[in-house]
Amino acid sequence: MHAFLDFEASSLGKRSYPIEVAWVFEDGTSESHLIRPAPGWDDWDAGAEAIHRIPRATLVAKGEPHERVAQRMIEALEGHALFASAPSWDGKWLSTLLRAAGLPRHALRLRDSAEARCEAAEAILRPRVAPEMLARAIEETLVLAEIRNGRTPPRHRALADAEQEHGWWRAVQQVACEHARGHRYPASSSSS
Repeated sequence: MHAFLDFEASSLGKRSYPIEVAWVFEDGTSESHLIRPAPGWDDWDAGAEAIHRIPRATLVAKGEPHERVAQRMIEALEGHALFASAPSWDGKWLSTLLRAAGLPRHALRLRDSAEARCEAAEAILRPRVAPEMLARAIEETLVLAEIRNGRTPPRHRALADAEQEHGWWRAVQQVACEHARGHRYPASSSSS
């Protein structure tokens, strides 16, 4: 099953660490966790806090232990196709969290959400669209889905951003189905 994942972090610096994680499965079920900083996680950027609005004091007081969040992620997400809008950043924070919990840093792998959208469009369109028209049909589907989905800037809260990625993926599926209904494949070239 697909899952769309997002992290919020202490900063965008080299020593940054995850402070919140959320994921949304393709069926719409979701989880969100504030992460209490692990020992040694002391990087903090007031500018980042101004964006995500999660004070470090809230993490210390109300965050879940990092080990528990990491273990929950393994339990819930292992074996699923995981997607993030910024897989290099989110992958960094995922790796930081897993390593701090003593878990293999590659236990979970992230792919780019854009890949999930392309694959969804192709899976729906390929059986209905002539091969020479497929790439164009996919591109049109992606553009129309982005317009319909009202691509807005990230909200910089993990659950809201994961839900936004999930919604965009669902919009691609809907547009692809509509697009596919307008095509007949294989195209017949018989003449009477």
